[in-house]
Formats: sequence, structure tokens, C-alpha cells
Amino acid sequence: MTAPVFVADSLDGLSGGEYVLDGPEGRHAVSVKRLRPGEDVVLTDGRGHWAEGVVKAAEGKDRLVVTGLHAVVEEPAPRPRITVVQALPKGDRGELAVETMTEVGVDAIVPWAASRCVTQWKGDRGLKALAKWRATAREAGKQSRRVRFPEVADAATTKRVASLLADADFAAVLHESGEIPLAGAGLPAEGDIVLVVGPEGGVSPEELALFQEAGARPYVLGPTVLRTSTAGTAAAALLLGRTGRWG
Repeated sequence: MTAPVFVADSLDGLSGGEYVLDGPEGRHAVSVKRLRPGEDVVLTDGRGHWAEGVVKAAEGKDRLVVTGLHAVVEEPAPRPRITVVQALPKGDRGELAVETMTEVGVDAIVPWAASRCVTQWKGDRGLKALAKWRATAREAGKQSRRVRFPEVADAATTKRVASLLADADFAAVLHESGEIPLAGAGLPAEGDIVLVVGPEGGVSPEELALFQEAGARPYVLGPTVLRTSTAGTAAAALLLGRTGRWG
């Protein structure tokens, strides 16, 4: 197994090749993971920069001293970039969608308040829900040993989603009206792929028409009907395989 990943506030100017991991990250390393001197770790800023190190000491319950951090590496941004526009699911299914999409390798997630969403993010409740999505992406990024975590954007309106689709090099909407399987779509080797996953009630005719005007086509994923919380993960895995990012 690869070394566990922890988030460092900054990897700039490492003094003597050492870094002290404290706070929640240090507590997780010392009290949960129970790391001991001599074990390997990876520190990252979650934006593609990372460094390998070795535990020098575990102090108290929340302080890990890491040494040997002399080389900071930058992982290139993967291409093509895959963004999933995720309609807001009910309950904790939103965090499930974010978690699994992060694990498979999605680069960006855009929460979308579709017209048929039962859940609507408003006021403080919406801010708390967005914070949960972002925290989930961070934790899932660490768990899956990523050093470039997915960006979780602010909640988007339908108009904003149409704009994202218009700027994409490949734009798709998962919809039962699609006559082409996503597995048979022509995909770019570079640029941006934007995929829209609708709510449990489906993308409305008005939304679909707007997205088609923006250049997106409807595609079907397979013969079965998936929950909105799993469709994005399944579709992203398919795209990652077909673009060569998995393989």
C-alpha cells in the first residue's frame, strides 16, 4: 500500500527538510492512524504539490514530526479535465456522490440546483451543505491517495451550467432520451469534458433544451437506471477508462 496522505498548509521553504503536522491532521496521524517513527508519509497541499517524508517523532496526541522532505514534486494536471455537474440529491447522498467521484478521479464537481431537485440550498443551510461537500472531497482525496483534490464549486444555476457546457470541448447530459451510449461517444484527448447528472426526477425538458442549445448532447449510460448519487461515479469511471487516464 502507498504511504498515507496528509494535508499541509504549505510546502514552501521546508526548514531542514522537516515539517510539524499538528491540529486535526496531526491528531488523525498520531491518534487515529497511530503512525510511528520510521513510517513513510506523503504531505500535500491538495493542489498537486507533494513531498515524501518519514516520521521522525509522534508527540502527544496531535503532533507528528516528519523529516526527509527535501524534494517537493508537482503532479501535472490530468488531461482531459473531467467536471461533473451534480444535481443536489436528498439527505447524505450528496456526500456519497462527492466521495465516490473523488475516489475514481473526477477533477471538479459543480453542485446544481435543478428544477426537480427536492433539496434546495438556501442561506446558512446551503453554506453548511457546500462546506460538507468540500470537506468530503478533501477527506476522500486523502483516503484515495490523491495529491490533487477535486474542486467543489459554488452551487450553480441552470444558466451557469449551460455556460460551462458551452465552453467545454465535450459536453454531455445523462438522459433517457439519448440515442448514443456514452461508451460510444467521441472524446477529446485534451481540454475539458463536462458531464451533467440530473436529479432523481430527471432533467426537465426546459433544462435539456437549454443545455442542447449550449452544445451538449444527451447520452445514455447503460440499460439500468442509476441513482443520481451513483450515476456520476459510474459515468466518470467510463470516461476515465476511455480517455486513457485509467490504464
